[in-house]
Amino acid sequence: MRVLVLGSGGREHALARALARDPAVTSLHAAPGNPGIADFASVHPADLSDIAAVSKLARSLAPVLVVVGPEAPLVAGLSDALRASGIGCFGPSRRAAMIEGSKSFAKQVMADAGVPTAQARTCRTEHQAAAALRAFGPPYVVKADGLAAGKGVVVTQDLATALAHAAACGTTVIEEFLDGPEVSLFAVSDGASALPLLPAQDFKRAHDGDTGPNTGGMGAYTPLPWADPAMTGQLMGTVVQPVIEELRRRGTPYRGLLYAGLCLTAGGPRVVEFNARFGDPETQVVLDLLRTPLAELLAAASSGSLAGAGPLEWSPGAAVSVVIAAEGYPAAPVTGAAIDGIADAERVDGAYVLHAGTVRDGAGHLRSAGGRVLNVVGTGPDLASARGTAYRAAARIQLPGGWYRSDIAEDAASSARA
Repeated sequence: MRVLVLGSGGREHALARALARDPAVTSLHAAPGNPGIADFASVHPADLSDIAAVSKLARSLAPVLVVVGPEAPLVAGLSDALRASGIGCFGPSRRAAMIEGSKSFAKQVMADAGVPTAQARTCRTEHQAAAALRAFGPPYVVKADGLAAGKGVVVTQDLATALAHAAACGTTVIEEFLDGPEVSLFAVSDGASALPLLPAQDFKRAHDGDTGPNTGGMGAYTPLPWADPAMTGQLMGTVVQPVIEELRRRGTPYRGLLYAGLCLTAGGPRVVEFNARFGDPETQVVLDLLRTPLAELLAAASSGSLAGAGPLEWSPGAAVSVVIAAEGYPAAPVTGAAIDGIADAERVDGAYVLHAGTVRDGAGHLRSAGGRVLNVVGTGPDLASARGTAYRAAARIQLPGGWYRSDIAEDAASSARA
């Protein structure tokens, strides 16, 4: 099976790594890819915002399956163009991808499907935003209605900050604050049925203790030792399957990865957001433990034949990912810094490094090219050992001005030992 992965971040590196393990994959390609993916796949230059050019590249490579990593091309209709060319694609259609492309659309779908979520108002003027903020009170939660590359959400106690973010975003969704631990649940869907992956937890705030601004994610871990074993089945029944059924009822069957970001409140689970693709950085740890061949699973979803795929198989143990970020991230990341020590980090037993924002310069040296630069993944028989492995490996990497949180999975590992 020839497979093409579209994207260039840590999520796509993790996807490509998992696909390369599938014995059914005989030829693996990526566009535009990154230096880490290039170690084991053929990479091709590509601008994913140019749907015609990407479709032309896909036709020339003639893959059996294309896996679309980022959200923006999905919302722009890339999967529709690929399917129209007769190419199998894992990723929802443009209309179905609006579950992530528009917060207000997602709220409408949840309302019609009876899915529990935060109370919210869609606001198109500063006057509407101010009224909604007064109604819900602090902490204020303001979300850009459209895609914002992980930077569209502000949670703050300061009314002026909330108002300023609403004004900058234009159309916003302002909602009540949800209190409780957050969980990320991925489900592979073929438009009718769905299979859940392992739940994970990520860390959105920039600094230790969940302080600082929101980011695209500073680390993640799985499994969740504190979660009820029945939780995944309950969430599939109350959140994922109703949404898939509602989208199918609307004539927009969802074929791809549905990401549900949830808050486990005292009143029960509530949806925080939906994404139309694999989440980052949770993908990095979830796929590490997946033993079911990934290409065959995604191909079954893309062809509408997931019902016969059966339950997924998982390796025992745990995985923890620590994001190494560039100086100045998330506000103004510094790029172009030299990166050293990856080979040394991967000498730590149970550790490996995924590229998230890297490039090679003209001399072939590795340099930073984004805000989140690397994902250091640690694995082990339990969460504490996986966490220790990740941090031992991260300490061996040199990136001038680079930094990372020191408390990823700390509380969960401590509770698991107790």
